[in-house]
Amino acid sequence: MDMPTNHGDDKNAQADKEQLAAVRIAVDEVDEQIVTLIARRERLIRIAGTLKGDDAEVRAPGRVERVIEHVRAAAEKKEIDPDIVESTYRAMISKFIELELKIHKDNN
Repeated sequence: MDMPTNHGDDKNAQADKEQLAAVRIAVDEVDEQIVTLIARRERLIRIAGTLKGDDAEVRAPGRVERVIEHVRAAAEKKEIDPDIVESTYRAMISKFIELELKIHKDNN
């Protein structure tokens, strides 16, 4: 299906399609890198889950907020939207807390 572009001629429309294809390839590469980093983070979380004393230490709301502050500041330094970074991290942290609670329960 052809998508309309801001360009009136077919040459520019084709160039837009080619550029979009290249952008999609680059996004896929970035996604692979992100997944690799999430895997590394998960391995560390699994270790942390075995080291904590109780569920409260796993949930650690103060630590969560420090992480959020840290990643928001990092986003601002890189001039990207800190709200997107925060939302992404809150979702990720929530799932990692669930995993860590399970690991903690299984080890005790």
